[in-house]
Amino acid sequence: MRQLTRRNFAKTAAAASVTTAISYNKILGANDRIRVGFIALGNRGDQVLDAFLKQQDCEIPAVCDIYQPYMDFASKKIGTNPKHFKDYRKLIELKDLDAVAVCTPDHWHALQMIQACEAGKDVYVEKPLALTVNEGRAMVNAARKHNRVTQVGIHRRSASFVREACEIVRSGYLGKVIAVRAFHIQNEWPKGIGNPPNEKPPADVDWDAWLGPAPLKAYNKNRTFYRFRWFWDYSGGQVTNFGVHYLDAIHWGLGQEAPTAVTAMGGKFAIEDNREIPDTIEVSWLYPGNTLVTFTQINANSHAAGLNRGEIEFRGTKGTLYLQSNGYEVVPDNINPFEFFARTPLDRSLDSGWRKGAKPMIEARKGTGDADTRHHARNFLDAVKSRQKANCDIETGHRSTTACLLGNIAYKQKAYLEWDAKTERFTNNDAANRLLSYKYRAPFKFPTMA
Repeated sequence: MRQLTRRNFAKTAAAASVTTAISYNKILGANDRIRVGFIALGNRGDQVLDAFLKQQDCEIPAVCDIYQPYMDFASKKIGTNPKHFKDYRKLIELKDLDAVAVCTPDHWHALQMIQACEAGKDVYVEKPLALTVNEGRAMVNAARKHNRVTQVGIHRRSASFVREACEIVRSGYLGKVIAVRAFHIQNEWPKGIGNPPNEKPPADVDWDAWLGPAPLKAYNKNRTFYRFRWFWDYSGGQVTNFGVHYLDAIHWGLGQEAPTAVTAMGGKFAIEDNREIPDTIEVSWLYPGNTLVTFTQINANSHAAGLNRGEIEFRGTKGTLYLQSNGYEVVPDNINPFEFFARTPLDRSLDSGWRKGAKPMIEARKGTGDADTRHHARNFLDAVKSRQKANCDIETGHRSTTACLLGNIAYKQKAYLEWDAKTERFTNNDAANRLLSYKYRAPFKFPTMA
């Protein structure tokens, strides 16, 4: 195992900075501005817009949303009177755009991203990448076919402290990593998002356009805007929403890209609202090398897991790395194995000298930083200029999203599923394979994977 020190990390970071500086000035030159059109500006779209507006070489000449107030609000921020479109296809058709940022609900990502690639645009697409595994693979194929630069909005990929933490894990510093745990915990009890009745869509909401390829359902305000994440037609719930951040970091740390098996249990146990996703669920994946990974979602209790140390725990034979959104901590393990066999007072007395001499197997470490989306936006713009892969290229985002989607399929099937990552098929459950895609509502057509 190579020696890991902060000096090594500093050298790596310096080299990366030089590479970035070189690529920034390569091909188009540092003074060229990248023209990015934005599709969807509510909530996350607004946050991503802020990240791009912080980049001096970025211009936003056009925005698109079915909700006019969102476009008006965004235009004030942009300050250059961008063009407005309610039909995203009109924005994609603009000849003077270099790239498109897709920040719509999950069920719209595939069509919009693929059509942008076909129009010769580079694409920043929000996470989770897709609603289904087959959609994600079609998106990867489209990006490769049209030679487009892509960035999936798993923005922690561009955070230096996350990179450092994953390098520590991957180096073997923790020993053999036998288990990884991730948590999304908050208390929404008892009413959650509420239980509003179905009603007629408001005059300023184009419900048909919002649904797009999703099944036709009666309008309910909980199915729109941010709360869509609580409904299967538009999202994978918190397993994909938060889980994709965690699974991506776990993949990065383990040096893996796909599990070999998955299972899940849970349900709507406590919260009284009209959500479809579970308020309590635990997903378990088995990864090559025999590492067990679990994601626990609890939405009716807010006590933090992991000794309040982090959202992800990498547990190795020599210690544990706790990772959260603004830093990490390595806690050494120094348990004496002989202690477990000292069953009598005399045994413990004879063994006490050995135990007093025990030392931690590794050194404690800490790292801090921020995972602001502006770093991810910066990396995307640099990649557009250099034509190199961005930090979270489409294939990386697809693999991390896929692992989460498999967890939801296991939950729906109430099954232990074995996964072949090469064929992207389950090997022991045909019914589960049918959930890798779904039938789009006419006139929309499910994208081909060719």
